[in-house]
Amino acid sequence: MGKLPSLGEFEVIVLMAVLHVGDEAFGSAIRDDLEARSGRPASRGAVYITLDRLEEKGLLRSTLRDGTSARGLRPRRYFTLTPDGTAALRSSLTLVARMHRGLEGALGKLA
Repeated sequence: MGKLPSLGEFEVIVLMAVLHVGDEAFGSAIRDDLEARSGRPASRGAVYITLDRLEEKGLLRSTLRDGTSARGLRPRRYFTLTPDGTAALRSSLTLVARMHRGLEGALGKLA
């Protein structure tokens, strides 16, 4: 594990959505989870571009699984965090928590 890349907000929430979805983390399921939890819309393109970029950075790994007849037998790509991905996400969340400390009065307590 080398120096971990810094992550942007959208990259962080995509990684978190992959973890939330778990074994069924394919593009549409990740997008649905992200939108449901964040309350923000996310375009398919933005999600897939981010998934590709996170995989190029070595933070995600994808595998192809056989398609179903409902999908015309097209394979589907599933994503999991790599150890570096988990470490980068943990580092980003720790940084945000550290920066938030002391601002509770100005921002109120975050849930």
